[in-house]
Amino acid sequence: MDNYHVVISDSGWKLHAQGSDSPLLSARTKAELLEQLPGYMAERTGSVKIHTETGQVEDERTYPRSADPRRSKG
Repeated sequence: MDNYHVVISDSGWKLHAQGSDSPLLSARTKAELLEQLPGYMAERTGSVKIHTETGQVEDERTYPRSADPRRSKG
């Protein structure tokens, strides 16, 4: 499973693969990027860690949902 991160950047927010700084998606706001995320991840399997402006992880999403190893609603 690949790992991705949603982080703040100089021009807004970006999604990048772990180990790379190259943006795979970018948007002016975090909300806009999160709207694009399901479409981008539709053909991929991975874990997306969503960070706050200070860099802390506030949420983690697994795509597709069936690949989530946890048996919780989260």
